Amino acid sequence: MLRQPINDLIAFLAVAREQSFTKAAAKLGVSQSALSHTIRGLETRLGLRLLTRTTRSVSPTEAGERLLVTIGPRLDEIENELAALSAFREKPAGTIRITAGEHAADAVLWPALEKLLPHYPDVHVELTVDYGLTDIVAERYDAGVRLGEQVAKDMIAVRIGPDMRMAVVGAPDYFAGRAPLLTPQDLTGHNCINLRLPTHGGIYAWEFEKDGRELRVRAEGQLVFNTSALRVNAALSGMGLAYMAEDIAMPYLRDGRLVRVLEEWCPPFPGYHLYYPSRRQASPAFALVVNALRYRS
Repeated sequence: MLRQPINDLIAFLAVAREQSFTKAAAKLGVSQSALSHTIRGLETRLGLRLLTRTTRSVSPTEAGERLLVTIGPRLDEIENELAALSAFREKPAGTIRITAGEHAADAVLWPALEKLLPHYPDVHVELTVDYGLTDIVAERYDAGVRLGEQVAKDMIAVRIGPDMRMAVVGAPDYFAGRAPLLTPQDLTGHNCINLRLPTHGGIYAWEFEKDGRELRVRAEGQLVFNTSALRVNAALSGMGLAYMAEDIAMPYLRDGRLVRVLEEWCPPFPGYHLYYPSRRQASPAFALVVNALRYRS
């Protein structure tokens, strides 16, 4: 039976995933020349070229892609099982990597982590804000956060927040002298403050539903931002209408600085869920974080 040193396979996985000898060497803590020597040795023993190298990029060959797909998940499982041995430690420890959108990070994750982490100094959390539907397995995250209806079927999903609603809001001065908005179609006559999703690069469509009828409106206006804070500030300044999560707008609705419209077109929908692979062996640190985030109505 042909047996390859495990470190050689780990080195190959790092280069194939990073698609860069420089980045992979930094990740593994070795020199680029040593890493290149390791990969050449592996290719020589296999009698196959695993990576295609150019002056600008590195990518797996057909054989390399097969090796990546077959051994990658298995080595990840071994790594997870070894990490799970920390269950024998007295205190939870380790790094938990989570990807989430800006609103989920601000409204749900941070409030829970702020209370939890001071009591567990050996637990470290890396939180990455990402608007895309990240492949957490490929990107080597421990967990991700999505709205309930977006969680893949092969994932374990843990509810971490209540149902949500969206709100269309504007400053009182903005509405002065304007006809009332009765349906989402009426937005075409208004200056709308839009959100560009950094990961997707597109303008976020405003979604509405009433009596089973669903509408997606491509609102137009002078301003486009990629953060919630700027959209709130623009709405407060009377620059137009903004579409945002209800909890973000609520403090300004209460004190009258913002006015809500089309409320009957914004029904509740499933809130945020933490998701992770069903085969993942939960370490004590991961289990601790999941339990802290779990939504309790």
